[in-house]
Amino acid sequence: MRRFLPFLLLVFIFNFCNGSEKKGNFENDPLKAPEFTLKELRGTMISLSTYKGKIIFLNFWATWCPPCRAEIPGFIEIFNEYKEKGLQIIGVSVDEISPEKVLEFVNEYRVNYPVVMGTPELYSSYKPGRAIPVTFIIDKEGMIRHKHIGYMDKDTLKNYFNQLNSEN
Repeated sequence: MRRFLPFLLLVFIFNFCNGSEKKGNFENDPLKAPEFTLKELRGTMISLSTYKGKIIFLNFWATWCPPCRAEIPGFIEIFNEYKEKGLQIIGVSVDEISPEKVLEFVNEYRVNYPVVMGTPELYSSYKPGRAIPVTFIIDKEGMIRHKHIGYMDKDTLKNYFNQLNSEN
C-alpha cells in the first residue's frame, strides 16, 4: 500500500489542478460578474469596479499547483504587453497559507498584477469549482463571458482578450 501512496497523491493533484472541463462559454448568456472589494497582497484595496471598462481575467490559483505556476510567466508577459490596451489580470490565491507567504511567492515570481487572497464570499459568488487554475474572463461591461478551467497559455489569453476587445 505504501508504494501506491505517491501515485495516488499525483493522481489527486492532477485531477485537482486540471479539471476535465476546459472552458465554459457564456457568450449567449453572459452573467453579471459579482462585485468584490479585497485587499491586494501589497496593501491596496481593490474592487472589481476599480477596473470598469477593462477586460478582466480573474484567475483562481495556488502556489502549490504546477499548472498554476506554469501559466504565471505567460500572464506576466501578456499583462506587460496588453495592460495599456485595456487588459487587467487579478490573481486570487486559494492557498491556505498566510498572505505573507503568498506575497513571498508573488515577489519571487515577479508577478506584476494584483493578487488577493480568496475569501468564502468570493468563492460563493464566483463558484470556481474544485479544479484550479480557473479563470473568469469578464468583458468591459462587467459580464462574465468565459470560464476557462485548467492551464491557460499566452496565445489563449491573447485570443480571449482580442476577441472581447474587438467588440464595441
